Amino acid sequence: MKAILVNDDRSLRWDNVPDPVIKSEEVLVKIEAAALNRADLMQREGDYPPPPGCPEWMGLEIAGTITEMGEEAKAKSNWKIGDKVCALLGGGGYAEYVAVKYDMLMPVPENCTMVEAAAIPEAFATAYLNLFIEGGIKEGNTLLMNAGASGLASVIIPMAKAFGARVITTVLTDEIANSIKHLNADRVVVTTKEDISEVLKEELENGHGVDVAIDCLGGEIMGKCIHYLTHGARWIMIAALAGTKTEIDLKNIYVRNVRIIGSTLRSRTPEMKAFILSELVKNVFPKIATGEVKPTIHAVLPIQEAEAAHDILYKGQNVGKVVLTVEG
Repeated sequence: MKAILVNDDRSLRWDNVPDPVIKSEEVLVKIEAAALNRADLMQREGDYPPPPGCPEWMGLEIAGTITEMGEEAKAKSNWKIGDKVCALLGGGGYAEYVAVKYDMLMPVPENCTMVEAAAIPEAFATAYLNLFIEGGIKEGNTLLMNAGASGLASVIIPMAKAFGARVITTVLTDEIANSIKHLNADRVVVTTKEDISEVLKEELENGHGVDVAIDCLGGEIMGKCIHYLTHGARWIMIAALAGTKTEIDLKNIYVRNVRIIGSTLRSRTPEMKAFILSELVKNVFPKIATGEVKPTIHAVLPIQEAEAAHDILYKGQNVGKVVLTVEG
């Protein structure tokens, strides 16, 4: 089969690799679409190696068709050959086929295309993990989701809204704010015009303090914003794109009982990932079927154009997910 490999100069090529050989608890999936994540860029640059046993090529989420099943996968699951599925991977999605443990699969939701289904596993699992498991968000809570134009925000914002949360998000320009109107955030803060820490102070004083923050930016502003949260709030760090250092008033943290939580999906145990996926299917897939929550697709390119697809993420041009399609 073929897969996307990284050359010595970090450029990409579509080249031959060995066919996957499935284990007893695995199924073979013929890939129809694979969605991009920022972790793919980090892996390409040598900063985010795949877990042991995973293919060397990138790709954390795919949609496709089951073509082969191991004996244990047949015995322990209800999957069958020919089923349309989406899957969460440790790696290996930029290819024609992938071997997947049976409990890392989910059905393609009703009213969902294969391109949309490919954009679900990593982003939706990350969203569910941080909103509900780490964040413990409840109806009536206020969420701060930084970087509102990101692929993850395009999932987290509508998911939080579908479960009754109020959402504040940040963007850099009015143009970007207009581009995410369909996500229906309650307040979009254009940070070149407003100071987000002052906005959060105002919200707190008006009785709408943030209960859960999901932050992929970090940097200096994180330490300023964390002073203006509700008592018992959770600030969840998932990345630090704006810088890894900040200054925090520690007294404010313990007086307000604020928790700072570091969180990544990729580092979770297989058992935890399987649990998150099962919870997604049970609690969120019905809302996908009704259209309350839907992946936002920014661009679809053939997998041979993976380098151009990566450039969209590198340049921050996407509002929502970029997806690669695999023909044949």
